[in-house]
Amino acid sequence: MEDVCSLCNLKVGQTARVKDLRSTGSMRRRLQDIGLIEGTSVVCVQKSPAGDPIAFLIRGAVIALRNEDSQNVIISMA
Repeated sequence: MEDVCSLCNLKVGQTARVKDLRSTGSMRRRLQDIGLIEGTSVVCVQKSPAGDPIAFLIRGAVIALRNEDSQNVIISMA
């Protein structure tokens, strides 16, 4: 069974695959530019003490995203 949720729900050390982007406009384009496209593997590397932002390993680069942006990235965990 496939578990589907938002990227912000990923715990440190967990890996998931991008299913969909629910952002629009320039934010959608920015997320695509950093490699968040369907099928991309994403690893949660670190969360700040307050939980925002969160650092993710995306295509070999560590990228920090705010919760409001990562909520719009739908992921699946097998």
